[in-house]
Amino acid sequence: MAIEINGTASQATPRPGQCLRTFLREEGNFGVKKGCDGGDCGACTVHVDGTPVHSCIYPAVRAEGKTVTTIEGLAKEGQLHPVQEQFNAGQGFQCGFCTAGMMMTVATFDDEQRANLPRNLKGNLCRCTGYRSIADAVCGHGGGHGGQHQHEDHDAGADVSGAKSPAVVEATPGQLGDNVPALASDAVITGTARYALDVPAEQLPGLLHLKVARSPHPHARIVSIDKAPALAVPGVVAVFTHEDAPQQLFSTAQHENFTDDPDDTRVLDNVVRFIGQRVAAVVAETVGAAEAGARALAVEYEILDPVFTPQEAILPGAPAIHGEKDGVESRISRPLQNVVAEVHAELGSVEDGFAAADYIHEHTYQTQRVQHVAMETHSSISWLDQEGRLVVRSSTQVPFLVKRTLSRLFNLAPETIRVVAGRVGGGFGGKQEVLTEDLVALATLALKRPVQLEFTRTEQFTATTTRHPFTIHLKAGANKDGYLTALQLNVLTNTGAYGNHAPGVMFHGCGESLAVYKCVNKKVDAHAVYTNTVPAGAFRGYGLSQMIFAIESAIDELAIGIGMDPLEFRLKNMVRPGDHMLSTTPEPEEDVHYGSYGLDQCIALVRDALDRGKERYRAAGLDDLGPEWVTGEGSALSMIDTVPPRGHFAHTRVSLEADGRFAVDVGTAEFGNGTTTVHAQLAATALATSASKVTVRQSDTDLVEHDTGAFGSAGTVVAGKATLGAALELATRIQTVAASLTGVALADCRLVDGAVQCGERTVQLTDIVDAARLQGVRLATDGNWGGTPRSVAFNVHGFRVAVNTGTGELRILQSVQAADAGVVVNPRQCRGQIEGGIAQALGAVLYEEVKVDDAGRVTTDILRQYHIPSFADVPRSEVYFATTNDSTGPLGAKSMSESPFNPVAPALANAIRNATGIRFGELPIARDKIYLALRDRSPASV
Repeated sequence: MAIEINGTASQATPRPGQCLRTFLREEGNFGVKKGCDGGDCGACTVHVDGTPVHSCIYPAVRAEGKTVTTIEGLAKEGQLHPVQEQFNAGQGFQCGFCTAGMMMTVATFDDEQRANLPRNLKGNLCRCTGYRSIADAVCGHGGGHGGQHQHEDHDAGADVSGAKSPAVVEATPGQLGDNVPALASDAVITGTARYALDVPAEQLPGLLHLKVARSPHPHARIVSIDKAPALAVPGVVAVFTHEDAPQQLFSTAQHENFTDDPDDTRVLDNVVRFIGQRVAAVVAETVGAAEAGARALAVEYEILDPVFTPQEAILPGAPAIHGEKDGVESRISRPLQNVVAEVHAELGSVEDGFAAADYIHEHTYQTQRVQHVAMETHSSISWLDQEGRLVVRSSTQVPFLVKRTLSRLFNLAPETIRVVAGRVGGGFGGKQEVLTEDLVALATLALKRPVQLEFTRTEQFTATTTRHPFTIHLKAGANKDGYLTALQLNVLTNTGAYGNHAPGVMFHGCGESLAVYKCVNKKVDAHAVYTNTVPAGAFRGYGLSQMIFAIESAIDELAIGIGMDPLEFRLKNMVRPGDHMLSTTPEPEEDVHYGSYGLDQCIALVRDALDRGKERYRAAGLDDLGPEWVTGEGSALSMIDTVPPRGHFAHTRVSLEADGRFAVDVGTAEFGNGTTTVHAQLAATALATSASKVTVRQSDTDLVEHDTGAFGSAGTVVAGKATLGAALELATRIQTVAASLTGVALADCRLVDGAVQCGERTVQLTDIVDAARLQGVRLATDGNWGGTPRSVAFNVHGFRVAVNTGTGELRILQSVQAADAGVVVNPRQCRGQIEGGIAQALGAVLYEEVKVDDAGRVTTDILRQYHIPSFADVPRSEVYFATTNDSTGPLGAKSMSESPFNPVAPALANAIRNATGIRFGELPIARDKIYLALRDRSPASV
């Protein structure tokens, strides 16, 4: 066949039925990504004869005689395409997995199409950015450098989208406070950034493909598995079942202390506990053969009674999902009652508190399952290197913890395992698990060949993890003076079939959500409960967003009940420096401090922005929407500890290279969180250079001693602290060598860009390298940080909304978030994190839900059934930063990855309540729910 790819005739012939996406990737065009394989996400967009197409649903055979252009061919004769230049200048990406497809779509736009992006970008999804930076890039609005006060908004309809508060630091180009572009920018925009599966075939000779046969039953015991039908499928090499896999119990959840999670899982089990659970692993020469082999397996099951809701699971006589396990050994609280973990605590007396209340609010709040929908699905490749070591390349947030888990499972010495993460295409906590690495390792160790496993989008929905659904019965009281008198919560969390992250999500959810308010009488009873449904796991916010939805909704109801402005009520009751932060224990956590405090600033910034927004609408004549529309405002606040408890460790290395550049080696992964750039900026600041002269190597267990991983908002405040410490030590070492060379006192030697200034003499760094070699001085230093002491970060969100009382339509008129992130290392990047968190949270508030039917089956298992926000769905949010300087974070910085998500749901619910008078206590607040509630309420309740 004659198919021209990027100006070169292909010599290959597509297989029957092969789609263009897989054909192009097999030809080495790794910029063509897989996000859905259903034509829903646009990550695979390429040009066929100049027309953009979704190559996952375009038959390769149709490209015969046509010219195909991928992202690798968009640049011509070494010159970037204008769209690539715009995406680079505007930094229109975060993880970058969707970016190639996005640019291929935009590259064909004319002016009319650019003028209507909500319509013309509807076929390209991004989970990270919130779309504002993409819009700016498409419209040619570049970024530029500057301190954290420089956040220009190029949308004429909203002139205060960026922070205007004074900068904490005066930004030095390429250092702290500057809008340094992502270090991987050039690779992302040219399609050369390498994600987990972007490995040329010649580097993995004999590569096999693994697919998983999965349970059709929610609860069953495997009686027998006949491998013969699968092995008879041409191309199938091996089948692995529970009889071939390690019997050791473990948890797929990954934490520094593996005992944080219950050991309730096996690599392959003889009991299945949810529809979609692994039954067997089929390994074959091709993906198609492996899938056929999985379908051919003959499995006999003994059906067991299932239970699908936590309310049913804790009833006497309910089927015990893990009843055969030793609760002490597996760290399950009460396996016979399906309780994974529980907490029972009372501070003061809630009975006395309610007796003293002038107004009491009591309500049951519910949150739903939400899927991470990282655009890159879970995937891994494993092989044996020349030394016989097991090497696993994976899309993971926690390479070092994966290594430890594989060592534990397969009884391998740690030095015989290497885990590498390429650039990770989104995570949001979903890749803080071992879900693919153990299977490919099992196959490679047995077959001595490279093995690859890539989940489909349907497997992401049915066989990975979701956000924990919470049911929260809340009772709260306040007196007429505006003070909380009692907070009582009964919490039930649904962890699904396995307890990965169940204890941590429950405890964390009940932590800062309660601790942010002063109230002498607090009571919590919480249970994390097993059900025969898809497992829950780590998700941005880690239980806080669910609890904050209930508590912040209740705070508004209390304020309304006593006739006080909700923000004033919060100001009266929220913690301030000097107050103990108490949730479920009578003593505060010893290592959590107010490293800085900006919550009051955040409230003021949001209130002022909402007031200005109201004035803008009034001045523009937009406040009169018609008699069927009602408008309202609502806000919510949140607090988060900047690091997880019980240790979060990072080891880094900073070195001066022979060419005078610097190298930083870190263990933490990059998945759009921006920590790579942060590490470069921190090192550059300490070494008086620019981030452009710093190379960051990362996500490889061979690089440094250990790194707990990129989760818990720890990338900046833990790994960053280690990098800063190493860089400062290296700076002293370089100055010491310069002093010995020049005879100038060490105190009079200072680093400048590319050199050391010693009095009147300037010594180039390349000369320092030569001198250090002769002196036997090592110009590489190691940094360590253990994640303690910890600080707290704050976020406040505000909305102005309009609701159509006849149709239930909701319009977001204004969206504002203020954040206390300490000294902001990279304002543009941090703003992007906040915008992405807002967009993801809006999806969860308004429509996202993993639905499970009465048989325990996930019914929303493709993207067109599970609606994540598209370009048209996300309003442009105003983002403001409080002016603080944290005493514990590196150069005053605090975390800001998870926390932007947390206050969004209650703020929107409070705005809808203010507009309609209706309290929505169940998520998502979909349009049909609003319509039905408006229709069914009595006239007296209006």
